[in-house]
Amino acid sequence: MAPVITRKWLVLIHQLPPKPDYVRVKVRRKLQRIGAVALKNSVYVLPGTDDALEDFQWLRREIIAEGGEAMLLDSDFLEGVPNGVLEQMGREERDREYRELLDSVNSMTTASVADIARLRRQLAEIVRRDHFGAPGRDAAEFAVKALGERESQAASEPAIVAHQGATWVTRAGVKVDRMASAWLIRRWIDQHASFRFATGDHPVTEPHEIRFDMFDGGFTHIGDRCTLEVLINHFGITDPALSVIAEVVHDIDVKDEKFARPETDGVAALIDGIVTTVPDDVDRLAAGAQLFERLYAAFSRKAA
Repeated sequence: MAPVITRKWLVLIHQLPPKPDYVRVKVRRKLQRIGAVALKNSVYVLPGTDDALEDFQWLRREIIAEGGEAMLLDSDFLEGVPNGVLEQMGREERDREYRELLDSVNSMTTASVADIARLRRQLAEIVRRDHFGAPGRDAAEFAVKALGERESQAASEPAIVAHQGATWVTRAGVKVDRMASAWLIRRWIDQHASFRFATGDHPVTEPHEIRFDMFDGGFTHIGDRCTLEVLINHFGITDPALSVIAEVVHDIDVKDEKFARPETDGVAALIDGIVTTVPDDVDRLAAGAQLFERLYAAFSRKAA
């Protein structure tokens, strides 16, 4: 006697009317979308999960509504089916879909936001019907993620190029948000940036100068976001460690405990030490840059 499968299975047995032809096409496509494995002609199986049960129940209703017949069974074993055959069939079918998606991603030299959204939806649909853990999933997920990150970086490059070698103007008496923003500017946006510190609420700036963390224009607070957050968002910079630093700076600067990170009090004390002991703004930016560079290294190790 053939070995048995101990996994709990759902079995759909159906008979479709000979006409119209579109019903067969419709049912076949639906079976493919939910990842059902063909045990034999008109007999399909899925592992006995709640989602699979709902998929089969909906399909059964549709078949009956079109004039067909359908039975839905559950079973703790399928006698006569070699052990592992159904799982392997399911994995092979999903692997084929993952490879097709991977080929599609690799063939793209550029991709629009709509393209990336479509690929992510396609990947999510394959993952949803990947009931048996096809090995091709990791490569497909990595490729789609890498494409999205590549295009995000490419989209930010024109804005970054336009700001090279600029003079960035901010208020004198720099504190946490201006320190962090200046560090971000020179680290990610404009390596040749120079900084000028203005006094008064409405300082005069030249056309080629870029304001940041000023009361009247430039890159500054938007809604509840501090200047550092606004800069990161505007230039499309994606980095998990940088996101952590932005949350810490937000809570120190905005004082709303939005993120409540455990590192915030310690970083706030270090910033206060710099402000207290370093009166010159140029020197404060240098001290702040050293602090944020060390924080970035620490958070990067934790994120790895």
